[in-house]
Amino acid sequence: MNTTNSPQLPTDKELALRVIPMPADSNANGDIFGGWIMSQVDLAGSIPAVRRARGRIATVAVNSFVFKQPVQIGDVVSFYATIKRVGRTSITVDVEVYSERNRGTTVVKVTEAELTYVSIGADRKPRELPPETDTVLV
Repeated sequence: MNTTNSPQLPTDKELALRVIPMPADSNANGDIFGGWIMSQVDLAGSIPAVRRARGRIATVAVNSFVFKQPVQIGDVVSFYATIKRVGRTSITVDVEVYSERNRGTTVVKVTEAELTYVSIGADRKPRELPPETDTVLV
């Protein structure tokens, strides 16, 4: 992530979501609930999936989810989402999560996950993904 001593967020990945967890998102020890982080990861992963599907999607699998370090109240949490695989109806997305703490003086990777989404039609059944184009419609 960083070859110097100064903290940095990734510059080679697309930022999907950035949020600051609040006290209501924490457990009795003052760490942010894992479930809160999981829901934010799902939201972040869905952003490139919706763009690629050009329509509605549903989360069908959490293939992997690793909590590397706790997230603290007041951290600025950044979620980077990258499409890893595209199938006939499905899209697999990698999400990396970084926390900026101590007023941005420290950056740590806190979570990484892989989720699979399926493109669905108005009937809520899987639908084939449209051909990939250079035009992004949301």
